[in-house]
Amino acid sequence: MPSLGEPRLDVGSCESTQALIDTSLPEGALVVSDHQTAGRGRLGRSWDAPPGTALLFSLLLEPPTERAAPELSLVAGVAVADTVERATDLAAQIKWPNDVMLRRHKVAGVLAELKNDAVVLGIGINVNQARDQLPEGAGSLRTLTGREWDREELLSSVLADLGVRYAEWRTGGLANVYEGLAPRDFLRGRRVTVNGTSGVAAMVGRDGRLRIDTGHGELVAVESGEVRYER
Repeated sequence: MPSLGEPRLDVGSCESTQALIDTSLPEGALVVSDHQTAGRGRLGRSWDAPPGTALLFSLLLEPPTERAAPELSLVAGVAVADTVERATDLAAQIKWPNDVMLRRHKVAGVLAELKNDAVVLGIGINVNQARDQLPEGAGSLRTLTGREWDREELLSSVLADLGVRYAEWRTGGLANVYEGLAPRDFLRGRRVTVNGTSGVAAMVGRDGRLRIDTGHGELVAVESGEVRYER
């Protein structure tokens, strides 16, 4: 198993940490930025945060060819949830396919992108933003717990948890981390619409797909897409 976080590059500001990852580096290479000017989430969305408030980093991973690389968004989500729960003593949830929720607010997002034969795993965690520095529906560890947090300590914890979850996933796929995913399924039981399919979210399966009960006696499995849900 690689040592996640080695080598490490720290930058004060950049367009995005994903863009700075060089796939010629060894697996586990890490780029950490204090500020991103063009951070990216899913579907080309921007991820903006004032300097010094969020945890913004990308990792280079080289998963086995028999594993489905898109599952790494969920694997990393489980690892982030592990860290957030342990740090805050609050229950974290995972909103398929790539968000971590705390008290029904999004506090983290994950983006797994194929780059050559590797995966660049970008992670953003809202840590010390004030309420007026966050978009609608988002929260930070500070706004949800009432205290500020050491970002370096959180980074160390996330890397350690991700190392454990990544090793489990490499060995046995998403089924090996399912115990950290299923109980935290934020969408389960909510009415959702994904890619034109509407119904009640039944579960995220062991294959990483969202099952939707359309009310017609069948579960439709959705592999990816934009989720709209009833709050």
